[in-house]
Amino acid sequence: MFIFKLIGKLITFLLVLVLAIPTFAIARTWFDARNTKIENADAIVVMGAAQLDGRPGEVLEARLLEAKRIYENKYAKRLFTLGAGAPGDRFTEAGAAREWLGRNGIPRKSITAIRIGRDSYTSIEGLAKTVDEVKYKKIIIVTDPYHCLRSKTMASDFGFEASCSPVRSGIASVDRAGIRYLLREAGAYLAYVTLGRRGIHISDHIVSDHIAWEL
Repeated sequence: MFIFKLIGKLITFLLVLVLAIPTFAIARTWFDARNTKIENADAIVVMGAAQLDGRPGEVLEARLLEAKRIYENKYAKRLFTLGAGAPGDRFTEAGAAREWLGRNGIPRKSITAIRIGRDSYTSIEGLAKTVDEVKYKKIIIVTDPYHCLRSKTMASDFGFEASCSPVRSGIASVDRAGIRYLLREAGAYLAYVTLGRRGIHISDHIVSDHIAWEL
């Protein structure tokens, strides 16, 4: 009898754990998306997203608009754009982002395109390998609201002090992203903290019928 009770308690505990961990991840992702605060930093880092033959897609353009806004408000003097290109592409995400910023009033000498990475982890890894982490230790990541928590966590693991300035418009904004994106990002965050930190990296590159996100 005692063994059956013990097994029952163990099963109950495991069920609670299975429900509690994802719920915690969802709550953290949701809360972080809505409670962002930035201060002056060494650099602004724009996470990559799909570009269409050199023209930023809707997701990337929303990020660039936010990067331009905080740059013009003097939160940082340097900008880094991230992201490689898909096989066969003539342009990279980082390159398309740099060109857009240059055409829209940001001095090109202030922008560095880091054409590395087809997902969040490899893009931030590329940033860490390229920049002087002492000179650019404090960064502001510009990305989608539900992507903030995971991006900051990865950047922190590479030695950066990261805050996040989420997009305010577009299909990935809080008002339009929807529950599916929240659940996806919460799952991706859980995958990173449980597997990614142990060297098992799952790419978060998504291609849909309408957009390609390089998150």
